[in-house]
Amino acid sequence: MGSRQVTSWHGKNITVAGLGVSGVSAARALAGLGAVVTVVDNGDGDAQRARAAELAEQGIEVRFGTQDGGPRAGDVLPEGTELVVTSPGWKPDSPLFAAAAAAGVEVVGDVEIAWLLRERGQELRAARSGAPAGAPRREPAPWLAITGTNGKTTTTQMLASILKAAGLRTAAVGNIGTPIIDVVLGEQEYDVLAVELSSYQLHWAPSVRAHSAAVLNLAPDHLDWHGSMEAYAADKGRIYEGNTVACVYNASDPATEDLVVAADVEEGCRAIGFTLGAPGPSMLGVVDGILVDRAFVENRQKNAQELAQVEDVNPPAPHNIANALAAAALARAFGVEPRAVRDGLRDFRPDAHRVAHVDVVASVSYVDDSKATNTHAAEASLAAFEPVVWIAGGLAKGATFDELVQKSAKRLRGAVLMGADRALIAEALARHAPEVPVVDLARTDTGAMLAAVREAARLAEPGDTVLLAPACASMDMFANYNKRGDAFAEAVRELAAEDA
Repeated sequence: MGSRQVTSWHGKNITVAGLGVSGVSAARALAGLGAVVTVVDNGDGDAQRARAAELAEQGIEVRFGTQDGGPRAGDVLPEGTELVVTSPGWKPDSPLFAAAAAAGVEVVGDVEIAWLLRERGQELRAARSGAPAGAPRREPAPWLAITGTNGKTTTTQMLASILKAAGLRTAAVGNIGTPIIDVVLGEQEYDVLAVELSSYQLHWAPSVRAHSAAVLNLAPDHLDWHGSMEAYAADKGRIYEGNTVACVYNASDPATEDLVVAADVEEGCRAIGFTLGAPGPSMLGVVDGILVDRAFVENRQKNAQELAQVEDVNPPAPHNIANALAAAALARAFGVEPRAVRDGLRDFRPDAHRVAHVDVVASVSYVDDSKATNTHAAEASLAAFEPVVWIAGGLAKGATFDELVQKSAKRLRGAVLMGADRALIAEALARHAPEVPVVDLARTDTGAMLAAVREAARLAEPGDTVLLAPACASMDMFANYNKRGDAFAEAVRELAAEDA
């Protein structure tokens, strides 16, 4: 379906699933192109009502909640639907999609719609600029796409920073904030887009064909949504389909290279690896504290190009250096010069709650990696510090913790566990690190994080790091990982005030 074209959206009956940011974006865009749009959502809160009222002003019908004791609005396919556009979080086994399948109606996501609207976006921008009818138009901005279990957002932002340092008009879009449809149809003209794609989005985006793409890593995550690790990996691997220049993989994670091998790419597209060690030909890696390129150079069998110093990466933790190498590989695939890679990495500042140094109290460092919401991310975070007092726990999402504890046990000074599934981590620690002291914190009130930080401070010795890397989702105790990280930082500040 990579060559599928939509000649007209006018009068097409489209059902949009979900009243979130991406759903509202898709509904507005499609209605603006003349489609007859109905939005369905199972929620019935203040947020849904407010968004429904706004969409109604544009002539978009919204059905939400459960009315008159019948089925939920989001479970029923509106009569006459010709296409369903889903928000990323809706599971493939949702009743709405079963009804669509029974009616022979295709289901796609907002990323798919954005891809199909690229030419239309060019037409709209040309019309706004006053260009005469029939005048040659620019090609739509190519996509440099990124996915992986962990590191997607950081790598996408790094890539955008590098592209900007090269003087290119770009934006970080997709699973990262600004809905990609808004960017594709917006007034701003771009040279290239840095596109973060989740496994959910890739599942519903069969036509996307990137210039180049990277899968950073693969570890069990969202298996309740995908149904199996194999299905999860297959959806991640969709990002390589139809790549024209480079498929970037993680040399230390063979599963990512397997996805490259299985992909149907354009003739001449290259497999490019990245590694924290010395790179072989067609790879990027690290030599004596220098990030080097042996892929996009002449005579790559013998030559290497210096791109940046390890110290140019912020923070220079191993997993973040890997992110930087992946971003650099995609940028180099697009023809970016080495100096721009260095300058872009120097300019980059990571988002909050991603291995963020909070403070030093009594010679102990406190680091917030609340974004480490699964075991793979927590393992990478723990690998960056030693010795560590580990604050962990929350919603496990079906994860197990034995492998994480086995790999990290020697780094642990102690552990403070909190949240709904803390017992799973405690059991893994008892099996594989029985010598590590563990504090089991049953509290779930607003003072729980301060109690956790105080217990961690009690276990820590000068020179240690207290690391919040929960390996779990946050929603059992906090609205999101940001709120959890904020609570940690506030607790550290209170601890510092007490120590002053």
